[in-house]
Amino acid sequence: MEKIYSKTNPGILLHMVNRLSDIVERTDIAPAKEFIQLATLRMQKGKTFKPHKHIWKPGEKTVIAQESWVVIKGSVLVKMYDLDDTIISTPTLHAGDCSITFQGAHTYEILEDDTIVYEYKTGPYRGQEWDKEFIAAPV
Repeated sequence: MEKIYSKTNPGILLHMVNRLSDIVERTDIAPAKEFIQLATLRMQKGKTFKPHKHIWKPGEKTVIAQESWVVIKGSVLVKMYDLDDTIISTPTLHAGDCSITFQGAHTYEILEDDTIVYEYKTGPYRGQEWDKEFIAAPV
């Protein structure tokens, strides 16, 4: 697992990359304080879970949209940016890999035809104008 911290504010975790090869048993990937939560699970045949449902709980007053991409097929070049909009990391994701953005900008370049990705974001989603701000940075 690769953790990418801000260079302008080293205490801030901006992005993470988790590789398929990093997955062993259950591992909570995202820090508990983040809005988007991600865990990986490697399980054996016969594993079961006690039936359950999730409960409503009070939300935060101010939130940021956080995003994760999980590559199912193909490959994706991710450009991850620091808080000052400079590129801080450029990992390539392959099938089974994922990226998580907590803060900082990002962009994606699809490297293969028929690439398939699952995208997860914190909600609710009320449209692009409430969700993102475009930056004037090199792509």
